[in-house]
Amino acid sequence: MILRVSALVALLAVAGLGCRQDMHDQPKYKPYRQSEFFTDGRAMRPLVAGTVAQGTLRDDTALFTGKSGGDFVTEIPLAVTADLLERGRSEFQVFCSPCHGRTGKGDGMIVQRGFKRPTSYHVDRLRQTPVGYFFDVITNGYGAMSDYAAQVPVEDRWAIVAYLRTLQLSQYAPAADVPADRKAELEASLQALDAHEAAGEGH
Repeated sequence: MILRVSALVALLAVAGLGCRQDMHDQPKYKPYRQSEFFTDGRAMRPLVAGTVAQGTLRDDTALFTGKSGGDFVTEIPLAVTADLLERGRSEFQVFCSPCHGRTGKGDGMIVQRGFKRPTSYHVDRLRQTPVGYFFDVITNGYGAMSDYAAQVPVEDRWAIVAYLRTLQLSQYAPAADVPADRKAELEASLQALDAHEAAGEGH
C-alpha cells in the first residue's frame, strides 16, 4: 500500500513538471501594443512586400483582368461549355437584363422607366469588340454602369461574356454557319417571316 502511494506521488510530481507555464509566460507582443525594439515603435509589423493572402494569387492575368500584355484578350480563358453558357444566361438575367434587356438590345426594365438607355450589344462596334473588354467593364464599370467585381465571381463574369456572345451571334449568325441538314428549315422560317411582314404591310 505504501509503495502504491509513493508511486502515485512520484507520478503526480512528474506530471506537474510537464505543466510548466513557459509557453504561456514567454515574451510576446499583443496586437496594437507599443514596442521598444522596432524603430517605428509598433509591435504589429507591416506585411512583407509582395505578400499575397492564401487563395488570392492572381497569376493568370488573362483570367483575372481580361487582358494580355495590356491588350484585351480575344478568346475566353475558360472552356466554353453548355454549363458555362447556362450559368452565363442565369447571371446575365439577374445582373445585366434590368438595363440591357434579355436580348441585349438595351431595352431593360429600368430603361422603360426612364433611365438612360445603354448601347445595344448588337451594334457593329460591340460585335467586333474583344471579349476582354466586356469582362473589364463588368469588373471595373464604365460610364453610368457600376462595377460588379464584388457581386459576380471571376468565372461567372466570363460566363456572362460567353452568353453575351451567343446573344450577338443569335442576331448576326452568317447563313454559312447553318448545318446543311437545317438550311431547309431556315429557308422555310425566313419565307414565313417575309409572308407575315408582307401581310402586316397589306393592312
